[in-house]
Amino acid sequence: MDLIGLLGFNVVSGIATLVLITLGLGVIYGMMRVINLAHGEFMMLGAYTSVVAVGAGVNIWIAMLVLSPLLVGIVGLVLERTLIRFLYGRIIDTMLATWGASLGLIGLMTTIFGNNTRAVPVPLGGFAIGRFGASQYSLVIIAAALAGLLGMLALLRLTRFGLILRATMQNPNMAAALGVSPSTIYMTTFALGSALAGLAGGVLAPVSGISPGMGAAYIARAFITVLGGGPAIITGTGLAAALFGTINSLVSFETTPVIGDVALLAAAVLMIRLLPQGITGRFLRRSL
Repeated sequence: MDLIGLLGFNVVSGIATLVLITLGLGVIYGMMRVINLAHGEFMMLGAYTSVVAVGAGVNIWIAMLVLSPLLVGIVGLVLERTLIRFLYGRIIDTMLATWGASLGLIGLMTTIFGNNTRAVPVPLGGFAIGRFGASQYSLVIIAAALAGLLGMLALLRLTRFGLILRATMQNPNMAAALGVSPSTIYMTTFALGSALAGLAGGVLAPVSGISPGMGAAYIARAFITVLGGGPAIITGTGLAAALFGTINSLVSFETTPVIGDVALLAAAVLMIRLLPQGITGRFLRRSL
């Protein structure tokens, strides 16, 4: 029973990690149809923000939960205003532009910090699940993922801004005719998705090695989960993360993390073959 409890906890923690990694990309790609290849580098910026802030004496919770999303949100806003806004509707061009931005961010952070791997101290200790030990910080990751999903759901469904955002993404010309500025909504949405990526980087900083190239470890899983989830941002992200996170955690627990990633990729390929429109494109078309 103790082993089953530990396995269940690891599965939930793996799902939460995948939700955090994916949510920001879900907003940018799922709503704006912008293929943001700099998503992993936005997470990297969030992680480095935590490193620098904690090193400067800032409380680690403020660094992870406030400064990381704030700084990366500003970076995303600047990138959208200076580059992305000229490329909407041009998928290949936005891919090239965001790929160039990712290379630029990697080069910039390498110049500033070097290629050394850095770390943020884990702020919490461990606890026991029967005969086994588990990290209390995993509970923070789970709470952050749940807060992100519920917060986005509340924003999109319960607020006037969420209604305007959804309407603009569906029909920008009609929204403009009603007095809404699509350009401002696009800017805000891109900044929001960037801030969520920064939050993910900040929250995951204590449990991952922080280096300029760390984004490559996240970008593939994020895109796989977004594509598997389908058009509904919240429901799709949650369901796809639950499926892929469970497969990855179970296989990794029985074998190695590398084989777990291979199993996740194989499951994603099979799902896209069977459900090319994703889970929500096939079963839950009216969900958010």
